[in-house]
Amino acid sequence: MTNVDLSAAGTAAGGSPSLHGYLAVPVGQGPFPGVVMIHEAFGLDDQTRRHADRLARAGYLTLAVDLYSDGGPRRCLVGTMRAMAARTGRPFTDIATARTWLAESELCNGKTGVIGFCMGGGFALLVARDGFDAASVNYGRLPGKQQELEDALRGSCPIVANYGGADRSLKGAASRLESALDHLGIEHSVKEFPGAGHSFLNDKEMGPVLLRPLMRVMGVGPDPDSAPEAWQRIQDHFARYLKD
Repeated sequence: MTNVDLSAAGTAAGGSPSLHGYLAVPVGQGPFPGVVMIHEAFGLDDQTRRHADRLARAGYLTLAVDLYSDGGPRRCLVGTMRAMAARTGRPFTDIATARTWLAESELCNGKTGVIGFCMGGGFALLVARDGFDAASVNYGRLPGKQQELEDALRGSCPIVANYGGADRSLKGAASRLESALDHLGIEHSVKEFPGAGHSFLNDKEMGPVLLRPLMRVMGVGPDPDSAPEAWQRIQDHFARYLKD
């Protein structure tokens, strides 16, 4: 497990000049399928690294790319969210750079997936048609209107998605996503976990300590009852589409 410098490739075509990430390498002899991981709004933190380590233990060469490489969350969050809403800009270039870096690594078997959580889930959804072989969307925000959603998804790779029924910020998102994927004929598995809230795949509470009571009220935080099944769904999906 190590930090990697992607800046040589990241400067091209509007990418982050200081682009970097966290690489989690499976034990054993490769090559391995590659997965680009996209962090929550808080950035590439210890929680994201633990997610990456978990996928590495399951046999995936996992690169958690830092979309805040050039300034950190305070300076980059708003611009990153605006880029996601516009569906274009530096974050998309950085994700594409990470995918290319993985695919060309001697440790990778050439197949790549993408996984994202919260903000990262929204990005994972939007890049699912950009050269990836499989995508995992976890409580990711959807484009506002159904036609916009379908336009963004057209041509996507197979998608597995996990949402929480107690997530007040994304009510109805799972059913909207499933309807769009059904209509487009894209292979998918979408599930809403009734007792889970936002960020339910995390193993610890996140964010500023003073805000955590409010986040609990809003249905944000770990759910050890739902998380194991959701993780198994992710691993089964990636195994089907990424492993030889």
